Amino acid sequence: MPESRKQRRVFVVHDEFVVASSLAAMLRHQGFDARSFTNPLKALSAAASEAPELLISDFAMSLLSGSELASQVRHHNPDCEVLLFSAQGMNGILGQDGYTGQRFQILTMLWHPTDLSTRANMEIELAY
Repeated sequence: MPESRKQRRVFVVHDEFVVASSLAAMLRHQGFDARSFTNPLKALSAAASEAPELLISDFAMSLLSGSELASQVRHHNPDCEVLLFSAQGMNGILGQDGYTGQRFQILTMLWHPTDLSTRANMEIELAY
């Protein structure tokens, strides 16, 4: 990666450690400054001090849903792009109580890792 290119900060939030850490590792390999979190409240706290440019979060988590997390992160950082994913797809998200009705990108969990990398690059590029 050229040194003149700034690494884009991405937060990956999923309550399963293996999922969160694997996705963050894959994104770091692609040149992103990716951090993983299994606790959405810790991700929210970290976002207050080092705002991510992209938040990738599972929708259904304990403590705070992905939609609620995204809403709170965007409250302090309106330019943060959001990509929510769910094993239940869009229908599962629309039927859940934690969905705030905001417009976020949705990705089902039935994806290939290159799909996430491509989507993350697209979201970041759209922001610039």
